[in-house]
Amino acid sequence: MNKPVDVVTGYLGAFLRGDPDEIASFVAEEFHNEHLSSIASSCIGRDEYRRRLPGFLADFAERSYSVLDMVDQDRESHAEVVVRYDFSAVYQGFSISIPGVMWFTVRDGLIAKRMDVWDGGTFLSQIATAD
Repeated sequence: MNKPVDVVTGYLGAFLRGDPDEIASFVAEEFHNEHLSSIASSCIGRDEYRRRLPGFLADFAERSYSVLDMVDQDRESHAEVVVRYDFSAVYQGFSISIPGVMWFTVRDGLIAKRMDVWDGGTFLSQIATAD
């Protein structure tokens, strides 16, 4: 079985390749994708998450997650991995760089939950057009 850190880094790396099926293969059937940014939306279930991925991948070209720090802790029934990251991409022609933190729950080699906290204000200011 893969280490929880390997599952999380594999998941984040899959975004570089942009294959929705590969990305979704890292998450559990009951996956809970919780976004705490006011301009993002959450979802529950691998199927719903997979359905949303093509739109995200199309909107954010040349995307990558740079891991700045990572902490993991084994629990009795699962592991928790916390990642401080910088997300870079091109959104509607604008280069963006957004700091954030993701808290993963990994159970049985799959991501059961991802809680993502990122700065929506930073994103909005980077895509604002000058008049």
